[in-house]
Amino acid sequence: MSRVRTVLSMRTREGCEERFESEWLTAAEQIRTLDGCLHQDLVRDADDPRSYLIISDWADRERLDAFGRSAHRDRLLSIIRELRESADRHTYQVLHSVTGEPGEGR
Repeated sequence: MSRVRTVLSMRTREGCEERFESEWLTAAEQIRTLDGCLHQDLVRDADDPRSYLIISDWADRERLDAFGRSAHRDRLLSIIRELRESADRHTYQVLHSVTGEPGEGR
């Protein structure tokens, strides 16, 4: 199986941005220890501070789906669900990755 990337778009409830970020970081620290979790990013829209993307890479779809169905996931993300206004998730198969070369300004 090949690596997969999930992109979860979330919009927080008004005034919940700081707590959302903190709670995400707490959950992410635990999720990163799970078998198959390769990388996670939380990014905020530069023009809308209530809109976020959670981007995570997993070794394969099976391990991602196992986490997605787990009670452990439900416990870790329960507070985040309370802080959000909306959410939309997509999963992609990673075909190619290209990294930048080290140089000035990096």
